[in-house]
Amino acid sequence: MFKLANFRRFLICGLLGLILTGVVSCLKSPSAKAPQLEFWTMQLQPKFNDYFKDAIGKFETANPAIKVHWVDVPWSAMHGKIQAAMAAKTAPDVVNLNPDFAIQLAARNAWLQLDPVLTKGENKEYLPNIWQAGTLDGKTFSLPWYLTTNVTIYNQELFIKAGIAKPPTTYQELAQTAKQIKEKTGKYAFFATLLAEDSNDVLESLVQMGVQLVDKQGKAAFNTSAGKAAFQYWVDLYKQGLLPKEAMTQGHQQGIQLYQSGEIAMLSAGAPFIETIAKNAPQIAKISAVAPQISGQTGKTGVAVMNLVIPRTSKLPEAAVKFALFITNATNQLAFAQASDTLPSNVKAVADYKAKLADSKNNSALDRGKSISAEQLAQSEILIPPLKNIDLLKKAIYENLQAAMSGETTVEQAIATAASTWDAGKQR
Repeated sequence: MFKLANFRRFLICGLLGLILTGVVSCLKSPSAKAPQLEFWTMQLQPKFNDYFKDAIGKFETANPAIKVHWVDVPWSAMHGKIQAAMAAKTAPDVVNLNPDFAIQLAARNAWLQLDPVLTKGENKEYLPNIWQAGTLDGKTFSLPWYLTTNVTIYNQELFIKAGIAKPPTTYQELAQTAKQIKEKTGKYAFFATLLAEDSNDVLESLVQMGVQLVDKQGKAAFNTSAGKAAFQYWVDLYKQGLLPKEAMTQGHQQGIQLYQSGEIAMLSAGAPFIETIAKNAPQIAKISAVAPQISGQTGKTGVAVMNLVIPRTSKLPEAAVKFALFITNATNQLAFAQASDTLPSNVKAVADYKAKLADSKNNSALDRGKSISAEQLAQSEILIPPLKNIDLLKKAIYENLQAAMSGETTVEQAIATAASTWDAGKQR
């Protein structure tokens, strides 16, 4: 009996031990945890902490099997950080990038191709001209997120002194305005940089003037009469002393400093920059007004796009696509646009955004700028075509344009050299 009792106690304790071990094992098992999706953005903390806490919370409530870990990366660090993560196979599941950089990695097959997984016509939910920014060779690699279209912020006092009633709307008018402002005030009308590693403004101006940068085969298409006229435009402005000499050596930050110090009459920037001017140069802000973006005979206006991409190495591709669609849906895009003073790329969100602006009784310069930006969306597009080696194209054009501006070569030779440089190196 003693032995039997001991055996029973041993058996019962053993069974309890196995049960408890199993329970603990289940509690500790990774498979019982919701998978964690990693989401990287560019320099959105801490301003948008509340927005993302709310949005991510709603997504997790609707998708309890998925948890989202949000990581915000400084703008200047993102390129190096994502490249390093891709090389180490530790990339996040959803990444916020701009098309210029995203397309370079798309050319290396870094991103998940979205066409096979977007089968419910999701592309129709976004502005068609903006959707194109996330395609390469006819294949979709990103979802559009938030946008900005530049407006013209101008110094009314300098315009009055120069006897100019309204700001220019075309490049032809801009040249006339620049001449009149210089003659009457001694100031420059505007600043544009020719640094290849900086702004795309001059390159975009060529497209607005009717220049085709590349043909369907990707070869240079700008060595034409339209291209030569556009080159000549910038050469003439510089040689006539209507463009600051710093255009050759300084980036777009120089233009911001010159405007805030009252040394130039116009600045091309996103509408939210009006608030920055008010903070940095309140006296200039008081005499500043807002007008539409300057364009050429095409009437096209440029737009800056931020998008969401999904690395091909993601271990949670379905969840990543679901989350990217959630962040870029109409409700979330409208909420983010209102929180950030940017523009949405979702068709319904754009309509709702315009309606809310129309209902607003605030007639501040910022609200006027936002209204102009929203109205420009109808004719806004990515002016520079998606190219694998866009930096090489910009460098070829800017460096040769600089050579013509400084008198080292003719316009004809400059544009021919730029075209041959691009054609020779574009496949690298």
